[in-house]
Amino acid sequence: MAEVKIVYWSGTGNTASMAELVAKGVTDGGATPVIIPFEDTTPDALASEAVFAMGCPSMGAEQLEESVVDPFVEELAGSVSGKKILLFGSYGWGDGEWMRTWTDQMTGAGAEMIEAEGVICNEAPDAEAEEALVAAGKALAAAANG
Repeated sequence: MAEVKIVYWSGTGNTASMAELVAKGVTDGGATPVIIPFEDTTPDALASEAVFAMGCPSMGAEQLEESVVDPFVEELAGSVSGKKILLFGSYGWGDGEWMRTWTDQMTGAGAEMIEAEGVICNEAPDAEAEEALVAAGKALAAAANG
């Protein structure tokens, strides 16, 4: 059974909950999810994966978390060409600009998005977000089992 890494950073627990929902979808799709906080892995370790997910909430003026996630993503960007990636995260204000910027960064580096615009939700995942996250996890599993 293929493994799918789900790397995330969460300030309030909302993005951690989202990671768990992606993991449920991965399991439902017949693969093994491996949930890892950004702080517990490296860009090099993730670069060797063909399929993975990354989650980060919107911070500040709609941007990635600056001390851990942004430097990680900057370093990883050189290794994502041809990879199938899901991006997800929660927000408390704004309109999702941080996710559009992040997906543009990854697609510009050659990654294939599992969900073209990522999966976002306002605060904690509601029923619609839960459904989208589980479905995206199933799509990750299908790509990993390919």
